[in-house]
Amino acid sequence: MKHLYDKYRFLFLRRVTQMGLLMLYMTGSYWGWTFLTGNLSSSSILGLIPLSDPYAVLQMVAAGAVLSTNLLIGAAIIVLFYMVIGGRAFCSWVCPVNMITDAANYLRRAFDFDKIQKKQPASRHIRYWIIGLSLMISSAFGVAAFEFISPVSMVHRGIIFGLGFGWAAMLVIFLFDLFVLKNGWCGHICPIGGCYSLIGRFSIFRVHHNEAHCTLCMKCKVVCPESQVLHMIGKTSIAVLSGECTNCGRCVEVCDDDALEFSIRKLLEASTSQPLKENIS
Repeated sequence: MKHLYDKYRFLFLRRVTQMGLLMLYMTGSYWGWTFLTGNLSSSSILGLIPLSDPYAVLQMVAAGAVLSTNLLIGAAIIVLFYMVIGGRAFCSWVCPVNMITDAANYLRRAFDFDKIQKKQPASRHIRYWIIGLSLMISSAFGVAAFEFISPVSMVHRGIIFGLGFGWAAMLVIFLFDLFVLKNGWCGHICPIGGCYSLIGRFSIFRVHHNEAHCTLCMKCKVVCPESQVLHMIGKTSIAVLSGECTNCGRCVEVCDDDALEFSIRKLLEASTSQPLKENIS
């Protein structure tokens, strides 16, 4: 039992968090509870604390909309939280689409599709181009362009209010990640994830690699949805500094060598720089 806990502790906590948030949104929709109401684009805690999706707000600004104070405060709260603490944790701890893409990638590994399929020449920078394009379209047509077609919003609203087009969005993303491109939606296309990777690049919670413990088994890279962030594996003992890391913790769980662990970035940097200062003096 302890072995299972060690291997899946963060995955379990992520699922509890994701399902718990969905349940809170549903209680607000069906029973009028006010602890968490709204959707991922715009929410409210107890009717007092606004929460707003920064990417959606950016689109509205580009479209020339007049924004309410609550919307701006909500976006500021979310930006501050993920900038300082969360990093890109929204994608792995909050977004319901993550459960769909994780399922698709589990099946990819189970059936070894990566060996069958040729490597797709897809760039992980596509998501940033989509951010720029969506802002230009929003500005040109006066609407929040991506919000109209966002699979994340469709899935979230579908689960809470009745699936409708949410089923189609879930199926398309699942099949795309399973048969077309590994980590295709979250790792290459989703502009919401791209936005959070820009916001959270300086967050304090990071995965840290201890090169002395590493045996180069590469299990971490197999399960990581953003494997490019683990470029230091077996090379040097540093933290994962890329904002594209989702802080999902899967690499930490599967590492049998205890070569990966969560750390607080600033404290880590201070502890590693202190011996250097002493040697110089």
